Amino acid sequence: MTDSRFDMLWPSLPMPAIMVDAGNLINEVNSSAELFLNASARSLAGAPVFDRLAIDAPLEEAFGRVRRDSSPMFINNVDVSGGNAAPVQCNIQIAPLQGMEDWLILMMEPRQIADRLGRSHQVKTSARSAIGMAEMLAHEIKNPLAGITGAAQLLSMNLSPEDLELTDLIVAESRRIVALLEQVEQFGNLRPPAKRAINIHDLLDRARKSAELSYGANMKFIEEFDPSLPPTFVDGDQILQVFLNLIKNASEAAGKEGGVIRLRTFYDLSLRLRRKDGTGAALPLQVEIVDDGPGLPAEIAADVFEPFVSGRENGTGLGLALVSKIISDHEGWISVDSTPGKTVFRLSLPVAPRDVVAADEG
Repeated sequence: MTDSRFDMLWPSLPMPAIMVDAGNLINEVNSSAELFLNASARSLAGAPVFDRLAIDAPLEEAFGRVRRDSSPMFINNVDVSGGNAAPVQCNIQIAPLQGMEDWLILMMEPRQIADRLGRSHQVKTSARSAIGMAEMLAHEIKNPLAGITGAAQLLSMNLSPEDLELTDLIVAESRRIVALLEQVEQFGNLRPPAKRAINIHDLLDRARKSAELSYGANMKFIEEFDPSLPPTFVDGDQILQVFLNLIKNASEAAGKEGGVIRLRTFYDLSLRLRRKDGTGAALPLQVEIVDDGPGLPAEIAADVFEPFVSGRENGTGLGLALVSKIISDHEGWISVDSTPGKTVFRLSLPVAPRDVVAADEG
């Protein structure tokens, strides 16, 4: 490999990587490692690796074994921290550097990313199962519910005000169940994305304006947009629905007192997903919807994109599952980080192919 190719490959590695010399001093770090350690490559060069990196594993012993056996070693699920950041659970790979005696390369893969990517397939499988069951039952349930609602309305015509409360309850609950079934049917009958080149900021602006006129009227919106972002390649109506759902959730979490919703866009080349045909797909367009609400309940935070999982008392648990399904159908990625006072939903989307953009402009 030529130096020029190395110069391109090394900073492009999507996980933090460190070159360690024979004396366990840091020789090189890539861009991801700089971010992970919250320090520049220049300040890290020549520093003892154990002074700048805290790993909950016998790393010195592992280094010695890799050097002795001249073979790589994998250590899974260990806490790693650098700088002043909180520990992050990672999978670690240590390998000898070919042609450099006793030199090593240390790579760290944050489990947060690996776990979420793995869960995306599980969510999609669970969604299909839920859809199949719901669609099978929806027709049979909706018909008798219509009869029950009609009968309750007829009965209410000759009842006292006290008894009217009971028939009103029957009608209200029947309508609530019908609305749930219709939401499930929408979830299952979502058409394949009709993708085209779209300015992501136009969709965010539409979602914000719609929210400000309804459920988000008590929220303060802050926009932090990167105006240089190229068009994305999505179904505009479906991605608009995603933004509306996420903003509605944030608004409802804030309650009547309101709060702040931050809409942020930026460009990040570090994430690639593997398509079904085995090719890699870059997802550089990032959209974050950040709120200052109470955060997701800890007991559901890991399963929030699963169907029928909800943190609200009367929630159906289908809103975020629908969001996840839409993003998955677009070969994108969605994740959430939530702590009290800050919940961040991050969407990663593709860039529109140049020929599609040219055709739309023409």
